Amino acid sequence: MAKRIETQSFSHHLTRAERRAIGKALRDTCPRVSHAGWKPAADRPDPLHIVKQSNVDRLPELIPLRHGRMSATPFTFYRGSALAMAADLSATPSTGYRVQCCGDAHLSNFGGFATPERQVIFSVNDLDETLPAPWEWDVKRLAASFVVASRNNGYSDASAADVVRACVRSYRMHMAELSELSAMERWYAMLDSNDIIASVKDPAMRKRLIKRIEKARNTDPLADIFPKIAEHTNGQPTIRDMLPTMYHPKGTSPGQIDEILQEGFDLYRKNLDPAFRLLLDRYELKDAAVKVVGVGSVGTRCFVMLLMSGDGSPLFLQVKEARQSALAPYAGKSKYVNNGERIVRGYRLMQPASDIFLGWSEGRGGRHFFVRQLRDVKIKPLVETWDAATMEFFAGWYGYALALSHARCADPSIISGYLGKSDTFDKALVSFSIDYADQNERDHATFRRAIKSGKLKVQYDPVP
Repeated sequence: MAKRIETQSFSHHLTRAERRAIGKALRDTCPRVSHAGWKPAADRPDPLHIVKQSNVDRLPELIPLRHGRMSATPFTFYRGSALAMAADLSATPSTGYRVQCCGDAHLSNFGGFATPERQVIFSVNDLDETLPAPWEWDVKRLAASFVVASRNNGYSDASAADVVRACVRSYRMHMAELSELSAMERWYAMLDSNDIIASVKDPAMRKRLIKRIEKARNTDPLADIFPKIAEHTNGQPTIRDMLPTMYHPKGTSPGQIDEILQEGFDLYRKNLDPAFRLLLDRYELKDAAVKVVGVGSVGTRCFVMLLMSGDGSPLFLQVKEARQSALAPYAGKSKYVNNGERIVRGYRLMQPASDIFLGWSEGRGGRHFFVRQLRDVKIKPLVETWDAATMEFFAGWYGYALALSHARCADPSIISGYLGKSDTFDKALVSFSIDYADQNERDHATFRRAIKSGKLKVQYDPVP
């Protein structure tokens, strides 16, 4: 388990210079160059064992589909191996200074979304694994993901190194800028989509970005989302079965709400802020279905719920099972008994603004869940379509977004004091990221061989 230096160990009443000096002193016990490179320990767990460990208590019928999605490329494997990297990161050098970590900060877990005021911002947007942990762990997982993604898109390691430098340099420089702001200024700070658009130099890229944002902003749940995943059955609105990724629970028919799901929904409603509960009560729960999501979450118990208002407007809620964080074995258990609450509290800390319907619940068997809106002005980066220049451009914004999330819940002066003004840490992370991308490819190859030999069952998504 990583050594701890809790935020509370440092007085927030110290001057900015004193807190920066505390961070600089951490270089004595953890030199910045010590983060360079990656070599697996002699007793490093077998990657297949960790995959099987992460499959425990998932829906057995969906585990082969998870294997199929992870096996596609080293990038999809990386996305599904948060637990394996958490184990690896716990053995890397660390200052011990802890922040609220994302826990799975690869680049596909960031994106654009709307604030309650309908302003589109950019931030980390998947916090299933969030937990207090060393800040370096998030930076390293993000940086390495850029090498994995760059290779996936066919770019050289020289190009990937430039991308990582852009990301880590942005994290370092913006952490320094954020350390100069007051606590209130940092809390209100956010990355507006208009700022990102204004920084785009390529006219064609700017046009594409504006088009995507406007399309997401103007999405109508009734006209755009409802026809894709719902329909009317005997005059009643229901969710459409689309095997193997969306289907009604065994023993229930479209429009029939399972008693256990209804109980979970009622508990979720009680946990909502009274103002948002009043808004939720404008809608009536009409249907619920299992929904297979992502790569790392495949096999966990996830649902989509369809609610309708009296005037025929739909509200789609996504319910996701909340398991123990992948970081917990190495950073310590959450202080929250319910892992759904752990995730919701992480969202509130790390995001400048969060979904008004974000909440948590618990099932009869003691399973934990969290809830948020489905497809509410969500803009997922199309990483696989990025050229090298686009990858490097967005890497800077990713570094900025992660710095802002960390600075909201910890002391940026301490982290900035450690990072300093030179590119020493940047260079170290380039070396680490390339080496770890090599490790990820070796693990992916081992995984593919296990599938080919029949050790792991596999199922693939149907071709559209």
